[in-house]
Amino acid sequence: MKKLFFLVLPVFIFAQSFMISNIPLPRTYILNLDPYECDDTCLKEYLDKEMVFSFLAHANKKLTDTNLTEAKKINMAILNIGNIYSNTTLRIAMLLPSKKIGKYASTTTNAAFAYLLSKSNSFTLKRYNIQTEEFGEIQTALDLIKAEGFSYVIAPLTKKGAQNLIALDPDLNVYIPTVNKNDINVSSNYLTFGGIDYKAQSDLLLKKAHSPLIIFSDKSSIGKELAFYQEEQFLHPKIKEELSYDDEEPELYENTQVKPLYKNITEPKVIKYFISRRTTNLERYLKENENIIGGSFFINTPIIKSGMIMSQLTLYDVNATNILSTQINYDPLLLSMTQYIDRKNMVVANSITKNNNTLIEINSLLGNDIVYDWINYTTTVGIDYFYNLITGEAREYDIIIDNNQMVYDIELLRPSLSRFTSYVASP
Repeated sequence: MKKLFFLVLPVFIFAQSFMISNIPLPRTYILNLDPYECDDTCLKEYLDKEMVFSFLAHANKKLTDTNLTEAKKINMAILNIGNIYSNTTLRIAMLLPSKKIGKYASTTTNAAFAYLLSKSNSFTLKRYNIQTEEFGEIQTALDLIKAEGFSYVIAPLTKKGAQNLIALDPDLNVYIPTVNKNDINVSSNYLTFGGIDYKAQSDLLLKKAHSPLIIFSDKSSIGKELAFYQEEQFLHPKIKEELSYDDEEPELYENTQVKPLYKNITEPKVIKYFISRRTTNLERYLKENENIIGGSFFINTPIIKSGMIMSQLTLYDVNATNILSTQINYDPLLLSMTQYIDRKNMVVANSITKNNNTLIEINSLLGNDIVYDWINYTTTVGIDYFYNLITGEAREYDIIIDNNQMVYDIELLRPSLSRFTSYVASP
């Protein structure tokens, strides 16, 4: 198949330009003129001999073999093969606050494009870029989207943008892959949310925690929110205090003598460090600190900062029971930037549990990641949901939708020597 890849490479370069251009890609249609039947063995022989068009000509019906089905989908996508029996046209808009979401303006579009490319239907996927997420700009973009005949919109907005969108109450089907409904007030039936539930992941991870619980967070809104949520869930009864942050250096807060929520906590205590962006040395907080001995460390920081924290836990010989983290640190970079000794007692929560090999492969050819990048993943889940609504075809991702929110399964993993493996509790 190596020869085939080089032959179709120009197609992918042109396909990416379609993300901006309104000029549709030409489609190729294959007719089966062979009078003889071709069973699964015959189809496999065509693939083995790299006779792809003969394979596709005979694979024009639903296949029972999973490997043959995947081969059919991948080859139809990369060769841009159309289905002569399909007459449903999909029209989906992308509302993109490019300056706010950075690289995700292109990667979420690529994720949506890869999904539609895997299907046989003709489609229109159009980007609507906005500079800010203010009411007026979102309203103008929505008016234009509606005027141009789009009823389905994928909008990777920040929480602020989602709140403004909710206030506008559009009568369009909008899917927001970046926000969880539980983190926002909304009642519209037109809006569907696909964001990961960090709080549900935290709840599961806290069952593995031992006191003292030491929480490291950055000073982002999500970092602060998670730190206080984890503290409240770890302690019982819940204690609420007015606490402030020092923008220059980490601050230390402690709650003691509180009844534990979980059975494995006998003398519960929470210590929270809020790490500024410039902080690189944690010696004063880790070196010979008796207050953190034997504790669980909950890390709510981006991957680079998390690697720094974990390496210094080793450097200052902190006797940590375990290290806990949500989806934030489900990233293969963690495996290359930390030593195994740094992460051997780490437990990571992950909600990217449904894999589709065809879509993974097509995204990979487009330079996109839906295996570890949760925003690209939830975007794919969202466009799959829209595809089901428009065409009536079965969803690729059988994820429960509860009250307009995608409800993802959560698994606990360990970052082992070379990959993430299932977490197995010590006896």
